[in-house]
Amino acid sequence: MNAVLLTPPTQPVRATIALASSKSESNRALIIDALTGFRCDLQNLASARDTQTMIRLLRAEDPTADVLDAGTTMRFLTAYFALTGQTKTLTGTPRMCERPIGLLVDALRTLGADVAYLGKDGYPPIQTRGFRHSGVSELSIRGDVSSQYISALAMLAPYLPGGLTLHLTGALGSVPYMTMTLQQMATFGVTPRADWAAQTIHIPAGTYQPTTYAIESDWSGASYWFSVVALAANAELELLGLKAESLQGDSAIVGIMDQLGVQATYTGKGFRLTKKAATDHIAVDFTNCPDLAQTVAVCCAMKGIPATFTGIESLKIKETDRVLAIQTELRKFGADLVEVEPNARYEVKPSKQAIATELISVDTYDDHRMAMAFAPIAMLRPVVIEEPSVVAKSYPSFWDDFAMIAEVN
Repeated sequence: MNAVLLTPPTQPVRATIALASSKSESNRALIIDALTGFRCDLQNLASARDTQTMIRLLRAEDPTADVLDAGTTMRFLTAYFALTGQTKTLTGTPRMCERPIGLLVDALRTLGADVAYLGKDGYPPIQTRGFRHSGVSELSIRGDVSSQYISALAMLAPYLPGGLTLHLTGALGSVPYMTMTLQQMATFGVTPRADWAAQTIHIPAGTYQPTTYAIESDWSGASYWFSVVALAANAELELLGLKAESLQGDSAIVGIMDQLGVQATYTGKGFRLTKKAATDHIAVDFTNCPDLAQTVAVCCAMKGIPATFTGIESLKIKETDRVLAIQTELRKFGADLVEVEPNARYEVKPSKQAIATELISVDTYDDHRMAMAFAPIAMLRPVVIEEPSVVAKSYPSFWDDFAMIAEVN
């Protein structure tokens, strides 16, 4: 299917959504499980393509690991294959091979891994060629580029002689994702010590213990339903599988969308979303939850609420340049995301065409979050989403779920 036409609901929006499982939690649990010799009982693993790719590649004997477009899978498997001494070639889509990995490779080499670039230095494809511990037990690595590098090192660190102490330099980004990693590690029997004020993480030497672990539903996937409720005239949704106290940084959507007119109430099974009064302006720092920025930008633009964004610089090196993609697509609706301070501060300029009738097509740039972030516009007006199959990366059942509240053709 090359495109879907989404048509506004003719009735009040009422549905119960069984959300997709968190691929962030799933992918971390899978690496830890592999280090136990695949002896854990992992329940509710994500059906997302990224996670299914991880499952396949962890057990494959093929000398080449093609991660497709899965950034987390690329980074976690690079550390896993390197520090377990395996010879593997890691590659992916053309876009994946444009996403930097140099900081992680440098850290792995310092620890004693033999890693070679097969193309441009600092980028995939790469080959891991064995490991001989260098004796290094402390590393400095930037904390403002990708928390996935830090998580990848942390999860493998217990299997290094003496463990590892990580010193995080510069500003810290995506701390909740690092915290998620450390808390999952503790669940499997290795307890790191993090001092965020001193920007250090100490991981003791040890071995993970096989256990049963249930994956929570995905808060990133939940964010699109918050936007649906914010934009719909009359809506009440129940989202299943979410925890009141979540490890996922994207649970910050509760506080953000509270300002945009969505009341979230924990039910014991998940969260019930209902409408409430919205504020007339919001300011959000996305440093710890960058994957929410697209959802919130579209919601603010279409709801007519100006917004100030910070902490979205990392979006420029995601599946696509998400800042440019948001700007390009919002302009089709008469809105914009304006960069008022380079790589620092952005302002959402609301749409003045929210009730216009011409049919607009949204390009998705091979980015699952572009498709799902723009889909809630259908609460206000018909919209076409190009290449809708991109949602398979994180939320394969998204369009089936969306069909419960609107026409999907």
